[in-house]
Amino acid sequence: MSTAAPTPHGSPPGAAEPFGVRVESDGGLAGIGVLTLDQPGKPVVVLDLPLIQRLEATLTALPSGLRGLVLASASPRAFVAGADLKTISEWDDDQLHRYLEYGSRVFGMLGQLPFPTAAAINGAVLGGGLELAMHCDGLVASPPAEKDGQPGRPYPVGLPEAGLSICPGWGGTNLLPARMEPGRAIAMTATGTTMSFDQARGAGLFDAVASGPGDLVSCAGRWITERSSSRVERDGRPPRWIGRPACLASVSEALDRIRGETTLSAESSAVFEAVEAGLTRGWTAALEVERHHLVRLRHLPAARSALAAFFARSSGRS
Repeated sequence: MSTAAPTPHGSPPGAAEPFGVRVESDGGLAGIGVLTLDQPGKPVVVLDLPLIQRLEATLTALPSGLRGLVLASASPRAFVAGADLKTISEWDDDQLHRYLEYGSRVFGMLGQLPFPTAAAINGAVLGGGLELAMHCDGLVASPPAEKDGQPGRPYPVGLPEAGLSICPGWGGTNLLPARMEPGRAIAMTATGTTMSFDQARGAGLFDAVASGPGDLVSCAGRWITERSSSRVERDGRPPRWIGRPACLASVSEALDRIRGETTLSAESSAVFEAVEAGLTRGWTAALEVERHHLVRLRHLPAARSALAAFFARSSGRS
């Protein structure tokens, strides 16, 4: 069933063109699908309404008989560079609420597939891009591509929203602390601090690391095949988030500690509230808290100033 998405003028969206899905046919990776996100004409993939609609269309009509799915990116510079901040800053409150809710439902489709999934991270993965990746079972990354025989520049990984005086809106507050040391994850989300590839690797964020960009999709496929023979249990929530029994105690302790160590701001308070909502009231409540605060925070002077400065820098680079 398709989910209704908002558009800038409130009209129903048109039929979205699915992304290409290649199904491996040979060897141990036979039956693994590779869904490649692309945005022709753009230097990097950015989450916006048309991309989310295309993702929904693709996940609704995946080929039959898949043993697993790799979520990859056609951009050589980034997996997904984040959400479209023009949408975040310009849409009215009702539109933005509905847009965020729609994106959550589409991302959640990854966690309902009856086989393992892995995000193949080849470059910058920030904000909504990391949230999308963390809806997969596994995160498989590649080291930065070499250039002229020299090691590539480490790419950024993380949830930088608080650096713009806003907060995540697609579950990041509850997803990142389930994949690395929870205190560090909560503190970084509350301050908008990101990691380099090397730091993320050292933090244990990635479930596997490929030997290089050329091996990334195959590495993700191998990670999936190691799990495809086991039954995948789905319950309507992401495979790894803080409400799982294995996380509850450590995240609760970390939240109490980081709250006491952090200088409170509007955005850090929003992050802490969303984490607490996930621990005490569940996944749906955490998403509702995130959406409420993101819509609210973007109107405050700090966010308006930070977003304006971001757009000015982006315009200067273009």
